[in-house]
Amino acid sequence: MPSFDVVSEVNMHEVTNAVDQANREVANRFDFKGTNAGFEQKDSEVSMSAESDFQLKQMLDILENKLAKRGVDIACIKVDTPEVSGKEARQKVTLRQGIDTPLAKKMIKMIKDTKLKVQGSIQGEKVRVSGKKRDDLQKIIVLLREAEFEIPLQFVNMRD
Repeated sequence: MPSFDVVSEVNMHEVTNAVDQANREVANRFDFKGTNAGFEQKDSEVSMSAESDFQLKQMLDILENKLAKRGVDIACIKVDTPEVSGKEARQKVTLRQGIDTPLAKKMIKMIKDTKLKVQGSIQGEKVRVSGKKRDDLQKIIVLLREAEFEIPLQFVNMRD
C-alpha cells in the first residue's frame, strides 16, 4: 500500500554554516566594530547578543538572509522578544522542528474531509498518509501544500 510521511525538519548543518557566516559578517561590518556582538548556537536555539536593541534587529536580518541563502526555510524560526539590561541586549531565535499534535490533528481532519480513500496517522512528530492509489496520495500532497500552516512541510519517504 503506497504511503508517504509529512514532516517539518531543518537541516542543522546548514543552520550551523549560516550562523558561522553571520558571525563573520558581524565581525567585519563597520557598524559593529568595537562591540561585543555575536551569535551563539546550542542545538536548535540561536542566541544573539549586542549592545542595543537596534543592533539585534540588524543581526536578525543578517541571520535570516544567511539562512535563506543556505536553503533553510525562514518560516521555521520563532523569534523571542529582546531582553535589554544595562549595556547588553539579548535575543533568542528558536528553530521549530517536528509537527506538534494539534497541527497533526488539523492535517488529519483536512485529509478526512476530502473523502478520498486515504488514511492519516500521527507517528510521533510526523504524519503518515497511506492509501491504495498513488494519485490520491498526490492529491493530498497538493492539498497540504496549498493549506497555510505556520511551519514549512516536507513530504518524504514515498513508498509503493
